[in-house]
Amino acid sequence: MIAAVARNRAIGFQNKLIYWLPNDLKRFKQLTTGHTILMGRRTFESLPKGALPNRRNCVLTNSVHELPGCECFGSWDEFIATCQPDEEVFIIGGASLYASLIDKADRLCLTEIDDTPAQADTFFPDYSDWKEVQREAHDTDDRHAFRYAFVDYQR
Repeated sequence: MIAAVARNRAIGFQNKLIYWLPNDLKRFKQLTTGHTILMGRRTFESLPKGALPNRRNCVLTNSVHELPGCECFGSWDEFIATCQPDEEVFIIGGASLYASLIDKADRLCLTEIDDTPAQADTFFPDYSDWKEVQREAHDTDDRHAFRYAFVDYQR
């Protein structure tokens, strides 16, 4: 799973990301390019330019079965049956997909933002029982209004 989370695990408001962190977006691109990304329909609809380039874009949805540039699946089992044993899959949201699939994940690639937003309506599930394996802290700068850290967790 990959996400940017606030101190209270907030990840979004009104189907948009709460934070705009250029370095987080660079890390997301670096980690996911060349791999499979799995998202819910609303997350797909929130992408400004649709399907992300140079990735296998997959959407779990009960309602739409054709989205441009994506493979659509009705269930996790249907999706995972199409994956190769060594295929790296990044679950990129939204909140309901994170909540329903966190037990299937073996790694979290999080950007933890040192802030609690005034407004949020979607949250990442509790991951307090995961083990931190790597942390790279960053201070504020002219492009990043909040301190943040790239933190990887494993089960």
